Amino acid sequence: MIGIIADDVTGGTDVAVACRRQGLRTGIVFGAPSPGAIDASWDVAVVALKTRTIPAADAVAQSLSAAEALLAAGATQLYLKYCSTFDSTAEGNIGPVLEALAALVGADRVVTTPSSPEHGRTVEAGQLLVHGTPLAESPMRDHPLTPMRDSDLVRLLDGQLPAPASAAVPLDVVRRGPEAVQDAISGLAGAVHYVLPDAVTDDDLVAIARASADDALWGGAAGFAGALARVVAEQRGDAAAAPTPPSAAGRAVVLAGSCSRRTLEQIDAMLDAGRPSFRLDALREQDPTRLAAAALAWYDGLESTSDSGADGAPLVYASLPPEQLHRVQELLGVAESAAILESALSLVAQGLRERGVARFVTAGGETSGAVVAALGVDAGEIGVEAARGVPWIHAADGIRLLLKSGNFGEPDLLVTASAEAPA
Repeated sequence: MIGIIADDVTGGTDVAVACRRQGLRTGIVFGAPSPGAIDASWDVAVVALKTRTIPAADAVAQSLSAAEALLAAGATQLYLKYCSTFDSTAEGNIGPVLEALAALVGADRVVTTPSSPEHGRTVEAGQLLVHGTPLAESPMRDHPLTPMRDSDLVRLLDGQLPAPASAAVPLDVVRRGPEAVQDAISGLAGAVHYVLPDAVTDDDLVAIARASADDALWGGAAGFAGALARVVAEQRGDAAAAPTPPSAAGRAVVLAGSCSRRTLEQIDAMLDAGRPSFRLDALREQDPTRLAAAALAWYDGLESTSDSGADGAPLVYASLPPEQLHRVQELLGVAESAAILESALSLVAQGLRERGVARFVTAGGETSGAVVAALGVDAGEIGVEAARGVPWIHAADGIRLLLKSGNFGEPDLLVTASAEAPA
């Protein structure tokens, strides 16, 4: 078993489906694993935490606890999954967590890369590019929680370590194949603890995966994890696809909190499709209990069966375009406004489950984490994808989850996913 520790929920689903796509049976656990939550029959077990922006000491403690649970359940190798845009503060948490995991498993070197070509994230000359634009010049420059003002991965990671310990591997070396990568890594022995190879294509990632397949610990985005899963599947001779868990029908709802451009487009598509919608307005009401009660009363008032059923799943959202979001944050504060809306969406999810909703389509990492916690879902098996990197998750009690990162999916994803039962 490969044990993967993800620093947020949608990142966890993204990396899980990257492994399932290679034919490996993959499960996901939300939060600290409870006894028995990790199925020993899984080829890959993902523990999805919410550690990206919490204090570094807390992130380290939670990640170590997850790692110990994975090792106890049979994992023989570990992978730290972080965002493909290297989302982090200047102090962490990627570096501190990697340091702690490396000490736990006795790894004297860690190969790590945020490259994920299918998501438009590539690394060249040690620089992280987002759809060809340096990270520091991309929209991530002004991220409200983790503004990324440098594109150089060695500088970014070294800034989070007790002392500089990172080095890049040039693309021309990677393109010469796994043996060349191994030689380059061997040549960096000594003070270099973290190796950051360039990778522009999936073939580059596979070469890096082959060169490090026997390592005890890796780090990176879903692209590198998928390449490692491909190598593992080839080594095992696993040609067949992972089995698909049984599907289940049931009423659906879309819950959106992300304010990314793509999620806003997807919300517009829901509205254009005539789906009933309710917006949680934190300026009008700051009590999350009353906000949620209003949304649930609205849901109860939907008159036709089709409006509240699978073919016309409604939308409850807190997403706003940038100018409106900034106004809310200026008046209420960034943390306070986020807390109000996240709490309200949690209460809405609980209320809808009590009303018989079985399929929850969520947009946004924080929203997804809040919904999973509110529903009391602790684990599930990865099913088919509704969009690239966005799988259905089959949990207990008939609950089906689609946890979408803000920027993922085509503009019609929320419409199509909420109208169709998962396969």
